[in-house]
Amino acid sequence: MAAPRHIRIGSRGSQLALWQANHIAGKLREQGHEVSIEIIRTTGDAMQSLTFARLNAQMGAKGIFTKEIEEALAEGRIDLAVHSLKDLPTTLAEAFTLAAIPERADASDVFVSVRFESFAELTAGARVGTSSLRRQAQLRAQRRDLEYVEFRGNVDTRLRKLAEGQVEAIILAAAGLERLGRTEYVRERFPSLVLCPAAGQGALAIETRADDERTIEALRFLDDEAARFAVTAERAALAALGGGCQVPIGIHCRPEGDGFVIAGVVATPDGTGVVRAELEHQHGTSPEALGEKLARRLIEQGADTLLQAHLP
Repeated sequence: MAAPRHIRIGSRGSQLALWQANHIAGKLREQGHEVSIEIIRTTGDAMQSLTFARLNAQMGAKGIFTKEIEEALAEGRIDLAVHSLKDLPTTLAEAFTLAAIPERADASDVFVSVRFESFAELTAGARVGTSSLRRQAQLRAQRRDLEYVEFRGNVDTRLRKLAEGQVEAIILAAAGLERLGRTEYVRERFPSLVLCPAAGQGALAIETRADDERTIEALRFLDDEAARFAVTAERAALAALGGGCQVPIGIHCRPEGDGFVIAGVVATPDGTGVVRAELEHQHGTSPEALGEKLARRLIEQGADTLLQAHLP
């Protein structure tokens, strides 16, 4: 066990981000550490009025929820950052490392509605709120008769808009709703073959300075081997496809039997083209090799052509 010390955590100020930071703080306190949390406002938080599409066009979506936190980490104002892994760029700067990937929560997306029991039950013309191009693209491929509405804001804001009737349904990550105890309107969990999650969805990432051996050692007990394998494979596939958090790509790796199964989806933004692939983990294969193999399989099936449709 690492010697007790004072550890400073950097976090975004949203309700979910603070739940995640406090969750990790609690685990560290159980190990005898003194822990404080510093709230850091990120570019993505400051630009809530812009759609993700406009953010992506103006400055690129990669890192919009992490840039200022990494600056605080580099300057030594904090010792670690707790992120939703799917918000992190697939490649970190050399100064940083992912010191721990804790046990993963449910990675699936969920259908949330007051009036309807499932996605299939939505009537033609119903409004579905989601800010994710990945979700929109895959769902458009199945239901072109629905209206997909850009929907930003924290979990409570989105649920309030749903309750007010601004939309008939919203699509959210299961993990966020479960962590906040807001599952009252969850009607359906999408299988990954229907709506493939984002790479890293449901997982937390604890980022530190790469040379901060004391903090890395203090976090070692939190690292989950299965979660790290799965998200490493997912991020390798995403990197090989050249994708970020606002490109319509879903990648999900899950434990199965003695190994893993990894699935991937690439779609055009309008959902008119979709490529899917699934591979079983072969014993002795590294997570990076597994992810890259999935990416090659998707490209062989035409994924690179579909991805070009997302370029301006």
